[in-house]
Amino acid sequence: MEQILQQAKRAKQASEELALWGAAAKQRLLEAMAAALEAGAEDILRANRQDLARAEAEGRGRAFLDRLALDPARIADMAAGLRQVAMLPDPVGEVLGGGTMPSGIRVVKRRVPFGVVGMIYEARPNVTIDAIGICLKTGNAVLLKGGREALCSNIALAESAEKAGREMGLPAGAIELVRSTDRAAAAYLMTLREYIDVLIPRGGAGLIRACVRNA
Repeated sequence: MEQILQQAKRAKQASEELALWGAAAKQRLLEAMAAALEAGAEDILRANRQDLARAEAEGRGRAFLDRLALDPARIADMAAGLRQVAMLPDPVGEVLGGGTMPSGIRVVKRRVPFGVVGMIYEARPNVTIDAIGICLKTGNAVLLKGGREALCSNIALAESAEKAGREMGLPAGAIELVRSTDRAAAAYLMTLREYIDVLIPRGGAGLIRACVRNA
């Protein structure tokens, strides 16, 4: 669990720098990540085939395998999704309201990043890229814990995004992927309230109950 703690600490530190990134820099970042996905598609598909082979050996059903599977069209869709998020208006700094207090002090309600967003999800590799794109667009670092069944795919996707990010000056720790397949790793992640500012579970009722129980 020490490694997960260190990842959370790195993400927290990175979030402080990332919160200061401007809209144009974040747009260029996500566009670079989209291009990296397309350029590295063969490596990603190779990793996905490892996950699929293991899932088939475990007797997983057709619906599960379909959720797990990647192909060139799905990678293209992930890249397109990143570009769509890149072109959205930057929410950071948006003024939502405010007014002048009786004392004369002007109060403004403004959108700011959370800091570190934790995402716990099951065997859907596309969520790795969805989460990275949305979190970085909103100025947040992201700490990811995917299902063990998609581990090879998630590593390949996260590494692709991280490499593109490094080339664009993304702070180290802005994208962290927990590689442990131990069930206790997810439960431990839920307890790191000092470093994770919001935790999002994406999956079935059992996963959501576990987050409610352990967070």
